Amino acid sequence: MQEQNIEKKIRAKFSKALLKWNREVNDRSMPWKGERDPYKIWLSEIILQQTRVEQGWSYYERFAKTFPTIKDLAAAPEQQVFKLWEGLGYYSRCRNLIATAKYIAEEYKGVFPKTYEEILSLKGVGPYTAAAIASFAYNLPYSVLDGNVFRVLSRILDIETPIDTTEGKNLFSGVAQNILPKKEAGEYNQALMDFGATVCKPLPECAHCFFKKDCQAFSLHKQQALPVKEKKMVIKERWLNYFVLRHKKKIAICERREKDVWQNLYEFLLLETDRKPNIKNLFAQLEKNYAISKTDFNIVKEAQLSQRLSHQLIHFIFITLELSEERQIDDMYWVDSNNLEQYPLPKTLQSLLQKQQV
Repeated sequence: MQEQNIEKKIRAKFSKALLKWNREVNDRSMPWKGERDPYKIWLSEIILQQTRVEQGWSYYERFAKTFPTIKDLAAAPEQQVFKLWEGLGYYSRCRNLIATAKYIAEEYKGVFPKTYEEILSLKGVGPYTAAAIASFAYNLPYSVLDGNVFRVLSRILDIETPIDTTEGKNLFSGVAQNILPKKEAGEYNQALMDFGATVCKPLPECAHCFFKKDCQAFSLHKQQALPVKEKKMVIKERWLNYFVLRHKKKIAICERREKDVWQNLYEFLLLETDRKPNIKNLFAQLEKNYAISKTDFNIVKEAQLSQRLSHQLIHFIFITLELSEERQIDDMYWVDSNNLEQYPLPKTLQSLLQKQQV
């Protein structure tokens, strides 16, 4: 009962105070901010899934310029879209982007759907993205719930229920919807995310907060203890061992087709191991699987590095070989190294090529 009274009191003050802050103080600038075209909003939201604003900014501008309408995106060759996405990671987002663009072009004649339920049914669109599009484009009364919103609400209301549990998600969803000013949903949602990104950050700047006198976490000195998470992320380690096969000015590549990281991107000949490999064993496997022996090549370069994804730690080994002749390997084909830029590659591989390390 006490929590309900606190929430009711804060609900009456917070949305009004937030909108005032947004109109008088908030100067966070982003190219999609204030956009009413649902296609452009959807484009920005898909790009920003698991991507920082600073990184996604230029990608959004390139996509919006290259594909000004959803029909343009739907009609584009998939390789062109993946190439434009190159370096953003989490390529399932790009696959969903392509599939949804084609679906809307075919089923909706290129007109973006106008109801929350229809938007939510789109591939790659979850409750947060659907609420963002519905409220920003059509001012429909649906609250957004992302990391910024979890953080703000947990602090101003002192909610200790873990945000990564079903109970927590349901609780915060209800609270967010209750606080939402229905007639100003779009502006409020954007302001709330801006506030979480610029003031109520993981390390909060309470000195600049308009609501600190009413914030429960501030009064209890609990800002950095909230929000609460219950689960500990499990990190999987992988070893991706690449043989970069070259012959004169050509290089062998293949498309990743498995449902895994970098699906639909291109890579070199891969031998994956479940632990750090013995290099001699890699060469033995190369000879066994592909009949490429030590008399068939010269070792040109070797490189090693690691990359951390959200749930994976990937270790790379690159061994560049100059072959005496082109070898025909299933699902691989030889391309002129000067034309590699036409193929979308994982960021790590692209970076090594640009630095001439492979």
